[in-house]
Amino acid sequence: MVPAGNILFLLLLPMAAAQTTPGSCSGCGPLSLPLLAGLVAADAVVSLLIVVVLFVCVRPRSRPTQEDGKIYINMPGRG
Repeated sequence: MVPAGNILFLLLLPMAAAQTTPGSCSGCGPLSLPLLAGLVAADAVVSLLIVVVLFVCVRPRSRPTQEDGKIYINMPGRG
């Protein structure tokens, strides 16, 4: 099943494509090598940042030590 946002996008895509005139791309063409390298580097940095943030958020937190040495079976968070 396709989410509702994607269905809306797919329905509006032909209308947007019909409004563009053929050959109206100004400045389209092959990218220069420094620009392409910069885009690849920026993509790598953003991807690495996302991975680091996810790693920090998902890692297990350290549990506090129990002061009394007892094992609490039916008390969530205590054992």
